[in-house]
Amino acid sequence: MTRVRRLKFILWLVAGLAAAVAVARFVYGLGVTTNLSDATPWGLWVGFDLSAVAVAAGGFVLTATVYIFKLERFHKIVRLGVLAAFVLYLSFVAILLFELGLPWRIWHMVVYWNVHSPLFEVGWCVMLYTGVLVLEFFPTPAEEFPRLAKLRALLIKARMPLVILGIGLSTMHQSSLGSLFLIMPYRLHPLWYTPILPLLFLISAIALGLLMVIFENHFTAYFFRREPETATLADLGGAARWLLVSYAIIRLGDLALRGSSRYLAAPGWPAMLFWLEIATITVVPAVLLSLPRLRRSVQGQWLAASAGVFGVVLNRVDVGGLAHLGHGNELYVPAWTEIVISAGIVAAAALAFLFVIERFRIWEQRPADPDADPAALPKFDRVGTTWLGEPAIAGRTVYSLAFVAAAAVGFALIESQPVDGRGIVPQPVHRARGGDTLWIDGNLNGYGVAFPHAKIEARLGGEASCVKCHHMNVPRDRNSGCYECHRDMYLTTDASRHDWHASPDGGRLACRDCHDSSRPRTALVSKKCDYCHKNLVPQGATIQVKNYKSVGYVQAMHALCIDCHVNLAKQTGKPEFARCATCHKERRARVDAPELAERERIGRGMLLPAVAKR
Repeated sequence: MTRVRRLKFILWLVAGLAAAVAVARFVYGLGVTTNLSDATPWGLWVGFDLSAVAVAAGGFVLTATVYIFKLERFHKIVRLGVLAAFVLYLSFVAILLFELGLPWRIWHMVVYWNVHSPLFEVGWCVMLYTGVLVLEFFPTPAEEFPRLAKLRALLIKARMPLVILGIGLSTMHQSSLGSLFLIMPYRLHPLWYTPILPLLFLISAIALGLLMVIFENHFTAYFFRREPETATLADLGGAARWLLVSYAIIRLGDLALRGSSRYLAAPGWPAMLFWLEIATITVVPAVLLSLPRLRRSVQGQWLAASAGVFGVVLNRVDVGGLAHLGHGNELYVPAWTEIVISAGIVAAAALAFLFVIERFRIWEQRPADPDADPAALPKFDRVGTTWLGEPAIAGRTVYSLAFVAAAAVGFALIESQPVDGRGIVPQPVHRARGGDTLWIDGNLNGYGVAFPHAKIEARLGGEASCVKCHHMNVPRDRNSGCYECHRDMYLTTDASRHDWHASPDGGRLACRDCHDSSRPRTALVSKKCDYCHKNLVPQGATIQVKNYKSVGYVQAMHALCIDCHVNLAKQTGKPEFARCATCHKERRARVDAPELAERERIGRGMLLPAVAKR
């Protein structure tokens, strides 16, 4: 088996495993396939987005070098650079579909414009630059189709405007990705947050573009057994080292000027991550590329490019989610499913990359497809060897089997989760705790709201105002808590508890007790709950009971609170009353079940202690 065949076999295995996880992601949602949470809503996939855009910078760097600065000695590697950039931008779009909570709304940016958002500018630049890459690369495959000769000639004539447009769009969104994080100074760790983050993103992207060109040239030379363009790549490495050194000086100097250098020696994982970044982004590649002998050697170029690419990718993953400060002190660790999907997209991109290299003239001489040699004959080294078909299809058979087998393993590894009909994992709600001030934390994950119950009651008019919130009671109760009916954090639940009424351990009611035996048994023709249970809706409440389907706890709480807060903000002229962070501003320590039970038993009504806010 040739090097390319072995590589393709591994890539198809990874792609098959990722395909199974992808099905779970789109069927069951983000919760089943990620370790993301309200504290860490951005993780590996956002870092992957940033990385894909950064490593694709080789496209605009190389086209600027050849067509703007007229350095023709790099012309022989420009097609490979544009192809790699094109494939990587498609990978960026692919991971977006996994990362977005509602991926089917990815097109909304085109219609609903938010010109004040950095993501709006990034999205449009990426979308337009991907279109530019299509037009820049199209003349290469068009060589194989004589009918496209006129269109190819037109695009070649328009190459210079396309290159200029591509450079402009690339520099804009490479830096704007850094601007995206300027709005979160208290979220991003001080070792990574800086007002000059857009500049650092741009410099590192240009340096990475040069290193990525070196990496992809040696990658293809190794697997297709070609002689690498070592001398040409050495010139790119010489330019990259100065950019890397400049990046290190600017970043460390910025930390010193802003007084954040004290975090460099602080104990914990952030400092270690930072120094790992600096070592791989600047120290290792800059040293290797500064020594002429290593800069001109295959091994030196391989190691320098690999270290630099790893370092910049790590930087984007850190900024994208890993180095974010949550409401607590937990370190976000990506789930294996997040890693598999990321690896699967890389594998799919690599397969597309190899396919184009084998089918079109990326180099002066197109490499032979090792799986499609018509003169080759199958060899049987022993009796009973399975024949997988003619050489032209034998490789495809092997890859298909690898994909299917890996997908089967992936489906077996995915944990089964209890879900409703829409594929959403239930999250049962627990009652609020406290005395005059309630700590409302429905699913006991430590993130909730401190609700000043007594203060709000007094503001709204005393006990007579209770019905404004407690708009419905369970039988034999008064001012029932929200959790009694809204029993799941996000899912709609049955407030009437039909199954409990019919069960031997519950109401033990027969069907005829509520349903007319002469009519179909439906909720529309059954007896109303207040037929047996009086005063379910307290006097003065504005609710109209149309059915007993209760919306999720979060939706119910927001519906009660937000309108009142918006009106209060208008009345007082203080917009902070309508902002989420006004109430959701701190994390409370978790309380385990025995301690919670003890508190409720003795009725102490204690507010949970707050931990220091970051």
